[in-house]
Amino acid sequence: MHVTTPLTLLGGISPAEFMTTYWQRKPLLVRQAIPEFKPLLSRPELFELAQKNEVESRLVMGTNGGQRDWQMQRGPFKRRAIPKLTERDWTLLVQGVDLHDDRVADLMAQFRFIPDARLDDVMISYATQGGGVGPHFDSYDVFLLQAHGQRRWRIGRQKDLSLVPDMPLKILANFKPEFDWVLNPGDMLYLPPRYAHDGIAQDECMTYSVGFRVPQTGDLARELLVRLSEGAEDTAGCDLYKDSMQPAVSNPAEMPQGLTEFAVSALQKSLKDPKSLQRALGEYLTEPKANVWFEIGDAPNQLRSVRLDRRSKMMYDAHHIFLNGESWRAGGKDAALLRQLANQRALSSNDLAKASPEAMGLLFEWCDDGWLHSGA
Repeated sequence: MHVTTPLTLLGGISPAEFMTTYWQRKPLLVRQAIPEFKPLLSRPELFELAQKNEVESRLVMGTNGGQRDWQMQRGPFKRRAIPKLTERDWTLLVQGVDLHDDRVADLMAQFRFIPDARLDDVMISYATQGGGVGPHFDSYDVFLLQAHGQRRWRIGRQKDLSLVPDMPLKILANFKPEFDWVLNPGDMLYLPPRYAHDGIAQDECMTYSVGFRVPQTGDLARELLVRLSEGAEDTAGCDLYKDSMQPAVSNPAEMPQGLTEFAVSALQKSLKDPKSLQRALGEYLTEPKANVWFEIGDAPNQLRSVRLDRRSKMMYDAHHIFLNGESWRAGGKDAALLRQLANQRALSSNDLAKASPEAMGLLFEWCDDGWLHSGA
């Protein structure tokens, strides 16, 4: 993708300009971001997804006016559990649709001017008239693409983040909108993190939300430490604690200062190798979600072309290739080829002709794992 080329998707500005002017800074409303856009999934197809155990879905019922309480249920949902289409004020939210449908995965690929490490998933919201989830804010960036019908969006910079108590949803208690827009099919609204918003279906409508993952320091530190511990003996060594100068103590329960210093030193040695930290981070960022699993493939005798499975997460750094939570050291022409696969998510027969026997062996292995698929 040429990041300096203006995109209709972004209202005629380039990805480079969007990232420096709007990303994590201010909202952007784009009329006809995708002209003549129509839902990629029909209503029955969406309802069918919501019936599956491996698909995360929620049903929200409530209104912004009056005293009616909000209600939320988690799926899966049998069709009879979903309210009638003639009933107002309900919303079905289906998460991670890109993992289950190539068309939606292709839609998400249009946003790959943002690093894959930040892309999360596409959620589809189906609502009857008046449906919504109340005024709220998200901790992540989001693109809200209208697919069917109309949705009214009220948004604002919200300093008061207090919530309505005793609610199953995080609904802002004192929402004060600054802008009020109605989006039609093909229109799109970008919102940075913590920008308060409230979307209300004006009629039967579908909205596609392209969301982004936001690692938090505590979660990230825990995951990295767990992964670093797996190779700790290689990076920190196997030195034994020595305390030949330890005197006799009258307070045996007190932690020895020397042992504390030894522990700090051990941890610092584990973190000293930047490649180990990079490996742990790449494995963490490409770990598939808990509800994702791959069917064992059957690699052909010869690979003519290959493409990544839509559920596969592949990234790289200067020293590693990462795929679905695993890592490989790579360099030279093979590294360049595998980086091309990560960026383009496919390799042609001409590309494969450049692969070494070792690289081809990896590609066959990934086909067997179901992470990669062979073309005709």
